Amino acid sequence: MSGAAGHRILVVDDDPQILRALRINLTAHGYDVLVAADGTTALQRAADGQPDAVVLDLGLPDIDGFEVIDGLRGWTTVPIIVLTARSNGPDTVRALDAGADDYVTKPFGMAELLARLRAAVRRAAAATVDGEPVVDARDFRVDLAAKRVVLASGEVVHLTPTEWGVLELLVRNRGRLVGQKQLLHEVWGPAYSTESHYLRVYLAQLRRKLEPEPARPRHLITEAGMGYRFEV
Repeated sequence: MSGAAGHRILVVDDDPQILRALRINLTAHGYDVLVAADGTTALQRAADGQPDAVVLDLGLPDIDGFEVIDGLRGWTTVPIIVLTARSNGPDTVRALDAGADDYVTKPFGMAELLARLRAAVRRAAAATVDGEPVVDARDFRVDLAAKRVVLASGEVVHLTPTEWGVLELLVRNRGRLVGQKQLLHEVWGPAYSTESHYLRVYLAQLRRKLEPEPARPRHLITEAGMGYRFEV
């Protein structure tokens, strides 16, 4: 089961062999595939084609992958999976911090990319449980049913699907410690149980967006070495 039916993927890479291989493999697994060999074309294809996910190489000939992420995040929460040469390098963390949802290290196997692509699309499409109350944290309100966060000022906060997944899990367990492994398992999947740097990046990003003083959070609390807790 591929879970690909009806999903459109934009693949961005300046290597024609990688573009061709990904187009063939993703098409064979039921995806509708768009391709772009540079960042400018990628942003145009994304606007015109409205993909369900983007697979993005960071090293592009015109504008780099970080600018593409910034351009996409200005108007869409589409899942972005970056292709990177190093897993834990500064570029990977910078891409996640800029709004990417996941990464795959080159050279990669198609099985791994397909699994991560399915997970990213599933997270973006996941429905929340109906009838949940709006959680008021004074500085912001979280509407779990509408998947929306509004600051006390009335400003709607733009969250990526992965940022929402982390926040939703913490809010649903408000007042209780949520362990690192549980967060990684439920938001990213069982293969991510050791990727603790994901949590540091995403909690920092959520604090910047939601906390009045991100350096002294009062809602998104770290329990050192154990996990995180949401307090209203």
